[in-house]
Amino acid sequence: MMNITNVSEYEAIAKEKLPKMIYDYFASGGEDQWTLKENRNAFSRIMFRPRILIDVSKIDLTTTVLGFKISMPIMIAPTAAQKMAHPEGEYATARAASAAGTIMTLSSWATSSIEEIVSTGPGIRFLQLYLFKDRNMVIELVRRAENAGFKAIVLTADSPVIGRKEASIKNRFKLPSYVRMKNFEVMDLEKLYKTKDNGSHTSVVNGLYDQSLTWKDVKWLQTITPLPILVKGVLTAQDARLAIQAGASGIIVSNHGGRQLDYVPATIMALEEVVQAAEGRIPVFMDGGVRRGTDVFKALALGASGVFIGRPVVFSLAAEGEAGIRKALKMLHDELEITMALCGCPSLKDITRHHVVTERDRPRIAPRL
Repeated sequence: MMNITNVSEYEAIAKEKLPKMIYDYFASGGEDQWTLKENRNAFSRIMFRPRILIDVSKIDLTTTVLGFKISMPIMIAPTAAQKMAHPEGEYATARAASAAGTIMTLSSWATSSIEEIVSTGPGIRFLQLYLFKDRNMVIELVRRAENAGFKAIVLTADSPVIGRKEASIKNRFKLPSYVRMKNFEVMDLEKLYKTKDNGSHTSVVNGLYDQSLTWKDVKWLQTITPLPILVKGVLTAQDARLAIQAGASGIIVSNHGGRQLDYVPATIMALEEVVQAAEGRIPVFMDGGVRRGTDVFKALALGASGVFIGRPVVFSLAAEGEAGIRKALKMLHDELEITMALCGCPSLKDITRHHVVTERDRPRIAPRL
């Protein structure tokens, strides 16, 4: 039994266990990796303003997302190819999410199919979706998600092309031979991998994605499914307003874990602008850099309705399989519970903007001449 005290400790264990090419694939960010690091660093620049002498003998972390009750405002983000981290892959993630009473988002590029995830038992699941040039692929995936009882579509909108990750370039990353993209087994992906730049994963994916994607395609997506659509990848007030106009049911403030465009703001820094633009019309969530219950509290205080975690799931999966993910979710739950108690917040609705101080709140002191 590993003596793990916080979710960040799983990364070092994953680095030891996984082949370098695979660890680097999960861990690396775009180009200089500034945004990757800033996603974490930005949380450390937000401080608490706790209230005291409030009855916190009972702490309630439960919330609802799109009408579905979950145990805590911490959900699982889509991460591709989880069987590269552990043989159980998305099976383990689905079971752990269900046991924790929270939502799992299945990546389109999962190594377990939509139907295989359902076979693990009950749970609240969302399907992450890219819009491919071949719209029939999109329609088929959405239909399968509907038939499998998935509850929402998470449209990733920040990836018309794949960002440049230099670690993967140096490693000449290719999907291991034992990995299959199970949602696309009917496609001859093997042939694509053999013909595209000698098996370059980036070339294959870029060849499938629709670079002409616009807001009208969000509206098109609503014509093929009654499922609510969350738009993932929003970082500005302008795009938040456009997402609402396009009929989105929710927004996920995301910079793709720092894996796409480098030198965009940390998501926790972009969050408040998006929340203010949304004006409460639809829920706003965020992902990126969440490693502590204190991080979750800060996101909630800045207006998020919940957070999604990605790398902590993959690294805990690599370290201890399903048990690792269960432990990671419990640690984050317990840390959030303690933070709420120490800040004087017995329930999520008690968490307010007044409980945190950001860089924008601090008065600037003019330098002495």
